[in-house]
Amino acid sequence: MNNFEFKNPTKILFGKGQIEKLSQEIPQDAKVLLLYGGGSIKKNGIYDQVMNALSANSVIEFGGIPPNPEYSVMMEALKVVNKEKIDFLLAVGGGSVIDGTKFLAAAASYDGDEPWDLLTKGKVVKKGMPFGTVLTLPATGSEMNSGFVMTREETKEKLSTGGPALFPLFSILDPEVVKSIPQRQLANGVADAFMHVLEQYMTYPIGAKLQDRFAESILQTLIEVAPAIMNDPSDYEAAANFMWSCTMALNGLINKGVPEDWSVHMMGHELTALFGIDHARTLAILAPNHFKYNIDSKKGKLAQYAERVWNVTEGTEDEKAEAGIEKTETFFHSLDIKTKLSEYTDDYADTADIVSKRFKERRWIGLGEHRSLKPEDVKKIIEMSY
Repeated sequence: MNNFEFKNPTKILFGKGQIEKLSQEIPQDAKVLLLYGGGSIKKNGIYDQVMNALSANSVIEFGGIPPNPEYSVMMEALKVVNKEKIDFLLAVGGGSVIDGTKFLAAAASYDGDEPWDLLTKGKVVKKGMPFGTVLTLPATGSEMNSGFVMTREETKEKLSTGGPALFPLFSILDPEVVKSIPQRQLANGVADAFMHVLEQYMTYPIGAKLQDRFAESILQTLIEVAPAIMNDPSDYEAAANFMWSCTMALNGLINKGVPEDWSVHMMGHELTALFGIDHARTLAILAPNHFKYNIDSKKGKLAQYAERVWNVTEGTEDEKAEAGIEKTETFFHSLDIKTKLSEYTDDYADTADIVSKRFKERRWIGLGEHRSLKPEDVKKIIEMSY
């Protein structure tokens, strides 16, 4: 196991009725900017709960944050922060709203001229505005970590960064919100969390037994509750386990002391930027082929995953590894998620060339747990995913 440091300062308020505790978490003299997405919170009762809890505060609203938080939109929000002299940011939404709020927290405290530099230069964010979250869509784990992703339509880019200043002060997780989430978004949430775990787990054995079993238990829980949550989102027990699994998948616990491989995410971001495909679905497109392409280096963990998570007990290590990949793709299909790029767009012919060229231009030293995946490898993996 590798050396590590672990600190997660985010306070979690989990369960029914926790939204009313907002008044205890935000100073009453704070001027709050309430950030949300397309307005579903005004239809499912969450908005009313939030506003009732903030009745003692001055609240300014900023809605319309898109599913992939857009730079130009968040720059408009930054104008509101400066004009209204906002003291506190509150994200009420899923990962996109929370990521957009993290960018805003960083941009409001940024000394440079162009906040986009935070992403293009990969700056570690060490100061930012205080913010909290009310999670309405389990998926990304952004409610309990310090990273964010931002899209810029103008340049067709989707980039990420983060830093210690971007942990939410608190996050409220009420599983009752799950019952109002559309089927497509539920499927995306399950797939996104599943892949978050695999990106931290599917590398090579390093003797981190507890971390492996943490990761495997999250995967097993998602597999178990997925049919229940897809069949009946009002099933509170299933919703609670689904929500907490999504948070635990990316709050920094399971990656401590182990190698990571975020290649699928980095390639997937490009597919979203180019075609607008849902983030989780880009991961489902790429992951099976990424694992196939790198099966020699990932064979040990793939076989372990097949045996422990999918109960594949027969066969050689090679056969178990291949079964693990097949089981993963079948799981995505069970969520009604397609796993070929050609099933999402007809305009895919040059995609592999475009993405590999971008990786060359950014001078990335290599992706993967060994930093050995070069732009030409990325090209081949994307071509396999057509």
